[in-house]
Amino acid sequence: MRSLSEILGPVMIGPSSSHTAGACRIGKITNIIVNEKIKEVVFYLHGSFGKTYKGHGTDRALVGGLLGMDTDDKRIIDSMEIANKEGLVYSFVEENLGNNYHPNTVKLQIITESNRKTSIIGSSVGGGNIEILNIDGKDVYFTGKYNTLLINHIDKPGIVHNVSGILCKENINIAYLKVFRDKRGDNASMVFELDDVISSNIIEEIKNVKNIKSCVFIKSME
Repeated sequence: MRSLSEILGPVMIGPSSSHTAGACRIGKITNIIVNEKIKEVVFYLHGSFGKTYKGHGTDRALVGGLLGMDTDDKRIIDSMEIANKEGLVYSFVEENLGNNYHPNTVKLQIITESNRKTSIIGSSVGGGNIEILNIDGKDVYFTGKYNTLLINHIDKPGIVHNVSGILCKENINIAYLKVFRDKRGDNASMVFELDDVISSNIIEEIKNVKNIKSCVFIKSME
């Protein structure tokens, strides 16, 4: 059964759920993942995103999301002017990211105030729904429909068990769990999609698990 939000789409500043609401959500999730003030970003726009981004407001939606705005935030209309005042340097480049990506896809290449570099690829797949597909060159997959725990770690035995144990102890239900790695024993990512919101104390406990490098919690955007 489809949810009401899937049928009607999100509450949003228009004109398009795919080109504005979805773009805004990609930007906002990127803001949460980066978790640091961003000083520069290049938006590489693939497919129809690249062809129509000005007319459909994709540019303003991406910038607005990156500044932490929700899809219904009226400031999205002025997001680029707000970004200019805040000193965010941004640019848009039409780029073919490859045939494997949805036509409404963007790669965000980011530099933070501490000069940390991050890249994130996300697609807007219709009705305001999105998919985050790659972070810093590593494949991942989540949609933002669930409360999401994104963990980077060293691929060692017991990590999934340890994190799952913490969540179980706190009575947090796991809806979906995915693990991504390039090869055994190397850097890896876990994505827990949860039915519940988790506290900062739980996040800190997970961060202290051996071989975990980072842990980010993204509240459901539904």
